[in-house]
Amino acid sequence: MHLLFVTSLVPDGKPTTGYEIANAAIIDGLVRAGIHVTVLGFIWPGSSPSDPDNTIVLGEVDVRNDTASLTQKLRWLGKALVTGLTVSSAKLRIISQDKLRAAIGSSGNFDAYVLNGVTLSGAFEGCFADKPQIFVAHNVEHHSAWENAQAATSLVQKILFRRESRLLAGLEGRLCRRASFVFTLAEQDIKALGLADTGRAAELPLVTGADTGKMAHRKIEHDLGLIGTWTWQPNRIGLEWFLREVAPHLDKDIRITVAGSIPADLKAAWPNVNFAGRVPDATEFVRSCALVPLVSRAGTGVQLKTIETFEMGLPSVATSLSVRGIASIPENCAVADDPQAFAKAIGAMVARVRAGEDLTCSGEAFRAAQLARFDSQLRLGLDALGASLGRVGP
Repeated sequence: MHLLFVTSLVPDGKPTTGYEIANAAIIDGLVRAGIHVTVLGFIWPGSSPSDPDNTIVLGEVDVRNDTASLTQKLRWLGKALVTGLTVSSAKLRIISQDKLRAAIGSSGNFDAYVLNGVTLSGAFEGCFADKPQIFVAHNVEHHSAWENAQAATSLVQKILFRRESRLLAGLEGRLCRRASFVFTLAEQDIKALGLADTGRAAELPLVTGADTGKMAHRKIEHDLGLIGTWTWQPNRIGLEWFLREVAPHLDKDIRITVAGSIPADLKAAWPNVNFAGRVPDATEFVRSCALVPLVSRAGTGVQLKTIETFEMGLPSVATSLSVRGIASIPENCAVADDPQAFAKAIGAMVARVRAGEDLTCSGEAFRAAQLARFDSQLRLGLDALGASLGRVGP
């Protein structure tokens, strides 16, 4: 079976976001299942596809809000309003539909599309109707946008997020109805997308490819280490909850270090927090932390940072939302949603690490279980697609 994997960003071998990590895991799983995969999408400026022989690049694009100028942001918003698209999809309208159709045609004789996420699928929705589809829902996007609207402090932001939520609800509904099968990254999202008991959906337990071989004899340089793209609203909501609600209950000598893209107003609001910015090696950073707080409070889908932490065998304290979609939680992860309970669990773990106790564990069993279930779940969707095509097997 030959599938055309349609994604906003093609793998370049240097995944830096959860979306890119998930993309690589899904493509690798399809290849393991014996599928011929051709990837079609845009690429970061200056990057090259990791598998150029099986990749069709539509052009270079940088869709990050945190590095865009005000003029660029206004252009994106204007295009979204004129086209009736979400802002995220409007950002990808830098080529014509004719050019996209020509690129699709250059992939040869393929059997079906894998529509990976809503962004590129929504930007050119009419271009993928000629063949069967599998839809990969990374999140329940309309729900995340609604949460963003609820958390926004600006009236303009509230209005724009509500617009995104309304448009995404319609788009996700259409993609789910058209698809032969839908994959989510968390079991709870199946029900949220209206697919419970349909037999047309399954969740894919992901792995991140985190290096599990460097945990022994690690040097602790930070008590608590959080890393992520904090300019993304769902991540920001979790970080602000941690700093506002949990941090005041921590012992004063427990140090907090936050790595990754940080909005300037967050830095100003918490001057006592060590905001490290982008770090050269994310794995080395978390390896140097006594424990990892997993602080998700909004969003859907699965938390890739949680999976990475569990694969590396690092001790952690997590909110229940951070471990959604994960069947087996390691013994060195404490789960708490009450801020005081969260802080108490952190204090107890930090004290044990400072006393010389090694709280790391092997992440190999967790990774193996995730991969086995991933392959089993993926087969369900491929078999359903094969049946719609009148085929059996890859």
